[in-house]
Amino acid sequence: MKYQQLVTPPQLKDHIRHFWVLESEHPQTDSTFRTIADGSPGLILQDTDKGVMFQNAKELPGAFLYGQSTSHAEVKVNGMFSTIGIYFSPGALRSVFGLRADELTNGCLPLADIAAPIARQLAEAGSLEARVKMLTDFVSSLVTRHEPAADKSMEHALSRIWQSEGNLSLKALREELGLSERSFERRFKQIVGVPPKMFSRISQFQASLTQLRNLKYEKLSDVAFGNEYADQSHFIRAFREFAGVSPLKFSTHTPEVMKNFSAVNK
Repeated sequence: MKYQQLVTPPQLKDHIRHFWVLESEHPQTDSTFRTIADGSPGLILQDTDKGVMFQNAKELPGAFLYGQSTSHAEVKVNGMFSTIGIYFSPGALRSVFGLRADELTNGCLPLADIAAPIARQLAEAGSLEARVKMLTDFVSSLVTRHEPAADKSMEHALSRIWQSEGNLSLKALREELGLSERSFERRFKQIVGVPPKMFSRISQFQASLTQLRNLKYEKLSDVAFGNEYADQSHFIRAFREFAGVSPLKFSTHTPEVMKNFSAVNK
């Protein structure tokens, strides 16, 4: 697989982590991949003339938004993999698209349902550069429209949780914001797509995953305790929930074709 990560335009750095491109280098049939819960929504544009993605035996649209994932999932590709993606910041479904993020959790929405003209233009564009420029211009126009209505308190909260790697007291955060538990959870879920506790767990898991990738440990218990899991068993259960495999199998037998997206050998 050939993977490229493209630089985010400066005006969109608060909303997009990066663009990415993933393409098969040789014709392939019935390849299977595993997605990993990563705390962010995204947008995917497929070249359906070359290959089509399926999830749970359902064909995915040529261009679609997807929401937060609360667990791993398997994706099959029939044909060649030829895809452009946007890896958004956690709150971008609201700040960019003006959507309630919790309505897309563990699901997707065809881009044509909310922006039929751009979906059609993307399908007709002939080059990677043209498609990336179209996407950049499209997102920039949406930010101008929806950013003023963004919930700054919730964006601050999710930033604090992510930076703390999931080890921040939610009670203290609520008190800092002057919100009741019920109000905090309702607003956070609408902006991010999952409750604060789930987002904290995904942030903690992602921190442990980074440590595994970077080989900054001598034994798995170092990763467990270094990321404030109660014990190694707790760490392994959480890892299986979000990654679909044990930490040991991930570190020794699970090749990532790009971050949070692994090839599955069956």
